[in-house]
Amino acid sequence: MITIAEQFGKNEALYQLGIKPINAGTSTGNTHFSSGETLDSYSPVDGKLIASVTTTTPEEYEKVMQSATEAFKIVRLIPAPQRGEIVRQFGDKLRKNKEALGKLVSYEMGKSLQEGYGEVQEMIDICDFAVGLSRQLHGLTMHSERPGHRMYEQYHPLGIVGIISAFNFPVAVWAWNTALAWICGDVCVWKPSEKTPLCGIACQNIIGQVIKENNLPEGISCLINGDYKIGELMTADKRIPLISATGSTRMGKIVAQTVAARLGKSLLELGGNNAIIVTPDADIKMTVIGAVFGAVGTAGQRCTSTRRLIIHESIYDKVKEALVSAYGQLKIGNPLDESNHVGPLIDAHAVKMYALALDRVEEQGGKIIVEGGVITGAGYESGCYVKPAIAEAQNSFDIVQHETFAPVLYLLKYSGSVEHAIAIQNGVGQGLSSAIMTNNLREAELFLSVVGSDCGISNVNIGTSGAEIGGAFGGEKDTGGGRESGSDAWKVYMRRQTNTINYTTSLPLAQGIKFDL
Repeated sequence: MITIAEQFGKNEALYQLGIKPINAGTSTGNTHFSSGETLDSYSPVDGKLIASVTTTTPEEYEKVMQSATEAFKIVRLIPAPQRGEIVRQFGDKLRKNKEALGKLVSYEMGKSLQEGYGEVQEMIDICDFAVGLSRQLHGLTMHSERPGHRMYEQYHPLGIVGIISAFNFPVAVWAWNTALAWICGDVCVWKPSEKTPLCGIACQNIIGQVIKENNLPEGISCLINGDYKIGELMTADKRIPLISATGSTRMGKIVAQTVAARLGKSLLELGGNNAIIVTPDADIKMTVIGAVFGAVGTAGQRCTSTRRLIIHESIYDKVKEALVSAYGQLKIGNPLDESNHVGPLIDAHAVKMYALALDRVEEQGGKIIVEGGVITGAGYESGCYVKPAIAEAQNSFDIVQHETFAPVLYLLKYSGSVEHAIAIQNGVGQGLSSAIMTNNLREAELFLSVVGSDCGISNVNIGTSGAEIGGAFGGEKDTGGGRESGSDAWKVYMRRQTNTINYTTSLPLAQGIKFDL
């Protein structure tokens, strides 16, 4: 059951997205039900209660799983291009609801309105990508060593895909998974972040319309709400062959161990500690634009946010001066006001971690060159607004080695060749996104070579933040190794099968083995 706070009782955006008191925190298609504990959703924008949602009980989780299991039996038999048509209709619904959903994302999560709209656009883009892909789920043909035999491989749906998403991209990451899973013939059970439950309910309402209009089984798309305990039911459930989890490295290790213990599959998108290398041949203006957006976009709460700027000593002071100037122009405030560049952190815990990071960098020998701090006063009543900060540091500092999910940028100086900078870039546990700013072709190619960046995403003359849906998204090392979105990421949602067909009247054995009867 949803209880909408009084001040939002007639909110047009909420009503357009179907968020009304009749909704609940557990649903299969168009059927809503839940009777667990209450989960309150507060906006970091103004600190106000938006709504309260009842969470999923273990008994209700079982009901969801039964619905998903039965739905899969039907969905797997629908031809892939027809499944693509369902995703196309979902994309059209998103287009109609882009403004309302984008505003909800911005208000419940705290990212800028432009980023809220952009996140919904990512959902639309992945739907378009998946529709085309629904006619290209192809395998390979191979030559057999035995005469009169044909070999090929094909892909079949996995079954139920479990999705655990994070607060910072409350809708897009779910769409990255579901759009591909649906065209592959899978069904999905989604646990959104407990910090952004309304975004999950809104998405479920939108796909629920498509399911109803096409007379499809409700279990194609299921939503459960709650904390880590409901997530544990998913990760331990043998009926879910694939768990796609986005979050911290700590969380990912727990998920990976649990899923591996039952020999399931994990798709992990975990922490990032992303760096931009700035060489003497860099375009300083481009560098500042990429670094500032990467560091302060979404208030530094992206897994691809720029955490470290590795600058050659010959241009260090020039880049530092330009960054300090740029930070002085940042506008911090209500993210629904498009004139502001930076919105709030998600909650009080995030603010605490931000403040702790600034304390620790100084304790470990660093120097704050753009002061941080919590902003108070009119318009900042939530207590979640902070000043983006810049600190001079060393890569060896413990605080630099860990991901700070806040707008804190560390400046690191390097000398000598670009190889030294690459060693610094690679010298952290995470391996998600990386970039180099240079007009030197040799430096760029070295950075992208086998001895260059060890990250899953490596860019030249653009920042670390953001990614196009056409390319596979994910990273290495402590980032988990998963790949989502574009390229051939669809294969993780399917099981591979090798087939051999004998069209002769004899049965020759492989490697010439004789077994006559």
